[in-house]
Amino acid sequence: MSANIIKKEKNIVSIEFTVSREAFDKAIDKAYLKLRNSITIQGFRKGKAPKHMIEKKYGKNVFYDDAIDIVLYDTYPEIIKELDLDPINRPQIDVKEIEDDKDLVFTADIEVMPEVELGQYKGIEIEKVEYNVTDEDVDNEIRKIQDQNSRIIEVNDRAVKDGDTLTIDYAGFTGDVQFEGGTAQNQTLVIGSKTFIPGFEDQLIGKNIGEEVEVNVTFPEEYHSEDLKGKDATFKVTIHEIKEKEMPVLDDEFAKDVSEFDTLEELKADTRKNLEEKAKEKEKVENNNKVIEKIVNDSNVEVPEVLVDREIDYQAKNYEQQFRMQGFAGKEIEDLINNLVKQYKENYKEQAVFNVKTDMVMNAIIEKENITVTDEELIEELKKLAEAYKIEEDKFEGFKENMLSSSKQYIEESIQKRKVVDLIVEETKFI
Repeated sequence: MSANIIKKEKNIVSIEFTVSREAFDKAIDKAYLKLRNSITIQGFRKGKAPKHMIEKKYGKNVFYDDAIDIVLYDTYPEIIKELDLDPINRPQIDVKEIEDDKDLVFTADIEVMPEVELGQYKGIEIEKVEYNVTDEDVDNEIRKIQDQNSRIIEVNDRAVKDGDTLTIDYAGFTGDVQFEGGTAQNQTLVIGSKTFIPGFEDQLIGKNIGEEVEVNVTFPEEYHSEDLKGKDATFKVTIHEIKEKEMPVLDDEFAKDVSEFDTLEELKADTRKNLEEKAKEKEKVENNNKVIEKIVNDSNVEVPEVLVDREIDYQAKNYEQQFRMQGFAGKEIEDLINNLVKQYKENYKEQAVFNVKTDMVMNAIIEKENITVTDEELIEELKKLAEAYKIEEDKFEGFKENMLSSSKQYIEESIQKRKVVDLIVEETKFI
């Protein structure tokens, strides 16, 4: 076998290679063994007809197509390795010469990973993102804890106010006609939640238990029901029950009830500490992303469409799987999911291009900086994964062997990319 590159245009490499007649004849023999059971020759039991008899009846090229597939399956990986190519798609292969007793000559157009022209990736300047925790942030977090520990109590001595939880009956009309789907009994409604049509909840404020209220609204133009889009409507509403949140007092007893601390000040101090840790982590993630984004945008590379399509398909399948896991079923739901996935694919393309380009740039830096992964780093990463998956210590060796056989390359690439981020961030000037 011999192979050579005859043309290279952008990321399409055209090659020519030969396969010896001896190798092709062996492939024909394999094709015969594969196909003989499906060929009938008079005078022979099915599957027992000699190869030369089949060729005599159907022509010498009867096994050629399958033989070519066999020989290419055996040869193509060797050619890719010999020419040091990095294919990203199935090749377009043609037979250039195929004659009796002569070597076969093939041509192939192979789409390969494009070269990346890296921009500056060391010593770049980035405006630093900073998040400072304020007293207001701490107070808001404490109020969340207070809200989580509130209780709902029934109210009988006042009118409805914002934030109340009501139990109501209602019936909706357009003109004098009651419309379908606009009626409910004992419906729960939180005033201010904006779960009902705009203006509905506001008109219940100041009303009392037992009071029948006429609520006048206009349906939004983008409303899901074609019959109601933009129409004026009246809802006849009866209020059966008013409930409100009773909030616990913010004092030392509250701190003891909701935490391991004895005083409210200690709870606030711990809350501040947690918020500051989250702020630092958020800063790190956003600053790292800004660095990566600049380096990617400053690099020059033509992103192959085939890789973008794969990224879109991969993420769309994950998106679809989220719906499936929630147990949605039925034809209407199936159509809804298909439409949502279609919209997702359309909207995701720009992000997919950036993701693929990012991956290409990261790999180019890995190659240029000769970033490798040691055995110790690989084992340490596996230990972290085992801990995350809650793998018991006595089962770690089995887990390790399984991961190394199935996902070693993926794990190594993940470590390499983290090293790239560490390298470029360390060299970045944050201003």
